[in-house]
Amino acid sequence: MSAPFVPPLAALAAFYFSYFAFQGLFGPFWSLYLESLSFSPLDISILMSLSTLARIVSPVFWGWLADRSGKRRAIIFWTSLAAAVSFVLVAWQSAFWGMFAALALGFFFWAAALPLAEASTSQLTRSQPGRYSRVRVWGSIGFVCLASTGGYLLEWVSLASLPWLLCVLLGLVVLAGWTVPEVAPEKRSRQQESMLATLRQPRVLALFACCFLLAFGMGPYYNFYSLGLKEAGYDTAATGWLWSVGVIAEIVVFWQMPRIMARFSLERLMLASLLVSALRFALIASLLAVPALAVLAQLGHAFTFGVHHAAAVGLIHRYFSAQQQARGQGLYTVASFGIGGSLGGLLGGALWQHGGVALTFGISSAAALLGVVVCLKWLRPQPAA
Repeated sequence: MSAPFVPPLAALAAFYFSYFAFQGLFGPFWSLYLESLSFSPLDISILMSLSTLARIVSPVFWGWLADRSGKRRAIIFWTSLAAAVSFVLVAWQSAFWGMFAALALGFFFWAAALPLAEASTSQLTRSQPGRYSRVRVWGSIGFVCLASTGGYLLEWVSLASLPWLLCVLLGLVVLAGWTVPEVAPEKRSRQQESMLATLRQPRVLALFACCFLLAFGMGPYYNFYSLGLKEAGYDTAATGWLWSVGVIAEIVVFWQMPRIMARFSLERLMLASLLVSALRFALIASLLAVPALAVLAQLGHAFTFGVHHAAAVGLIHRYFSAQQQARGQGLYTVASFGIGGSLGGLLGGALWQHGGVALTFGISSAAALLGVVVCLKWLRPQPAA
């Protein structure tokens, strides 16, 4: 399986763009689509959480296979193709268990590719700190393109067309996956013992705890933020634009990350991401109906995702050896978007019926504050070198 000649970082940028363009249409509008099928809030939280639940099992398996075989590119391509085929099945479902099975299958394959792309990008940019973010920013651009236009598009073609539009976007992911470069990890013996020794380090455990807690707070955001906006009186177009405001802020911070990393240590950036996230979730919990404050809260996404993700990827690249990068990135996905996001999303589904936006996002704010405590105690910020 040979790739067409495309500059390696350009190919990875194209992959990020298409991968997160799918997420830009799925994230803001899928809960609304499920609501249109008359699913309950608990049903919606379960179905929405499948994308994060898949990130518990899928990255560990595919990361292990990639590190063992040295075939990251083939895994990225074939799992992306399997995800696209699976979403054709999703488009035909309207009953809960049929939707559950089709989404579970699709997301098992969909969750495989991103950690491998992250490992490859980190490896290719390791000599230039911050350059990773200049490549990863194209994922944010893809997201905002679809999130900002998706509301208008769905008003034009109807919400019922959403699954088929997602299938088209997954087709673009497959094409992009075909062009990514092969960046094989180095081989060495006794990898398992070395990996366990790395995972036992207090700083590594603290990093994964911080990632878990922030993702736990973000779980309700991905599942119920759009529904909260609807209850607060925002229409579909405004919903798409508010999602886009967050990602535009994320794009700006990704682009400026080389300068930011030159001034602040990764530990300080992790701490800042948790502090700002706690404030952001508190604003959503209490003042979502005020448009100016809703926009302000979305600007906090620059820290909740942009700064946090760049710091986490950088710390993983520092803590894990070259032979462990795919598994390290996979475990980051498991701890954060997988376990953290799944548990947060499921708890949000249980709490939503009792306390709505206020209770659900109040818990999110508390989780981020707990992450601040963990960061200060075990992941102490150090001055930039």
